[in-house]
Amino acid sequence: MTTSDLNVLSDELYDALRFQKTLAPLTSRIPGLTIDDAYKISLAFLQRRLVDGEHVVGKKIGVTSKAVQDMLDVREPDFGFLTNVMDVPNGSTVSINESLIQPRAEAEIALILAKDIKGPGVTMDDVQNATEFIAPCFEIVDSRIADWKIRIEDTVADNASCGVFTLGAERVDPHGIDLAELKVRVTKNGEFLSEGVGAAVQGSPLASVAWLANTLGRYGVTLAAGDIVLSGSLVPLEPARPGDEFHMDLSGVGTATLKFS
Repeated sequence: MTTSDLNVLSDELYDALRFQKTLAPLTSRIPGLTIDDAYKISLAFLQRRLVDGEHVVGKKIGVTSKAVQDMLDVREPDFGFLTNVMDVPNGSTVSINESLIQPRAEAEIALILAKDIKGPGVTMDDVQNATEFIAPCFEIVDSRIADWKIRIEDTVADNASCGVFTLGAERVDPHGIDLAELKVRVTKNGEFLSEGVGAAVQGSPLASVAWLANTLGRYGVTLAAGDIVLSGSLVPLEPARPGDEFHMDLSGVGTATLKFS
């Protein structure tokens, strides 16, 4: 694909974000679209947001757990960028009509980095040594692709289907904690919804973030000190609708809550 072709697709995704509309899957319209093409589209999509005044505060990993892969029929992880506009306060109410299209909630472990890490060759130990804190996190994924009919190239191009996210208030030193054994329990409107453990994401959140650092390294991108890194959902995605309230309890770490109107 030419740079012009890629820019046209990134402009379509940007317009879909701004005007809260959906697109037919890119993969159904562009035979031979590659993952490398999709990441170039994603970077151009991000650039449009940066021109608007947003700035990058971290990165996210998507489609890491078997539950999510089965739900979306996507068989490998992807990554996207987090901006300051995506960061909403814990306990706040998000207006779906004002900012989202077809949101779904994920409960995650967020890592907050104290040091830069850049692939290739990043290990789980490198990730743990670079992490200053972990925190409970809700990511609200939101696809610009109609009816979530995505293949890996579609979600990659669409900034890994990122919508908004919130971090719980707590910050916990991860050293000495086995992140794979951390358990999350999620409720929706006061009723039990799901539970999972850190091992759901590539065996450990440290493994998923190492994958991210090594993948980003191929594109010349660093996981930077101060970055918030969302390591992937521990539970199946759950649609969010006006009136819903989600609450998560990450054992031994803390809680996070989001409401929707």
